[in-house]
Amino acid sequence: MNRRELLRVTAATILAGGLASDSEASELESALKPPKKGPIVVAVVVGDGATVIDFAGPWEVFQDASVPGNDSPFSLAMVSDNTAPLQASNGMIVTPRFTYDSLSEQPNVIVIGAQGEHTPKKIDWIKKASEKADLVMSVCTGAFLLAKTGLLDGLTATTHHDFYDRFEKQFPAIHLVRGPRYVEHKKLATAGGLTSGFELALRVVQRYFGNAIASQTAYYMEYNRSPQRPNSV
Repeated sequence: MNRRELLRVTAATILAGGLASDSEASELESALKPPKKGPIVVAVVVGDGATVIDFAGPWEVFQDASVPGNDSPFSLAMVSDNTAPLQASNGMIVTPRFTYDSLSEQPNVIVIGAQGEHTPKKIDWIKKASEKADLVMSVCTGAFLLAKTGLLDGLTATTHHDFYDRFEKQFPAIHLVRGPRYVEHKKLATAGGLTSGFELALRVVQRYFGNAIASQTAYYMEYNRSPQRPNSV
């Protein structure tokens, strides 16, 4: 039995056991609706200096999510200014498959991790694509890039704890929240550093398909969900 079969069987067992109903996913203000046809398209924005776990963590969550009758409800696309190989953190070489011009599908979810490039084209694309997206989420200091779009103005947001003061000073129109692993709104969400991206991505799965599916995805990944950051040392 491959992992997709394992996920399908386990998820079906959970739903059959009566755990499919959960208040968070059924609340109109938090639930997200999958497309009537086709997968949920997730565009993962990268650039030179991209922090690997910031994009790889959510990528793993969305690729591992499975629902009864659909082993791959999410379709993932890595997008950047061009498709030339770029250097992510600590020398990892990543080759985006799409540019902002060549990605023909409207993304349902946009993932923005920490990265060194905040190009005008990238900022403009995020702003335009966000208009029809279900959710735009940042991870770690990807919040700085998202903030540059102006989409967070007047809202609450968070980022990596080492960058609280810098973010607060640079973006006074945004109310920085210190402490939780993520802060969410109907169409925008920001996660803290590193593994907080796992947490927020699982929350996105929950908003689409309910807590049972999100919890099963976390279990498959051997990841313990927690809305709180570890205590400082």
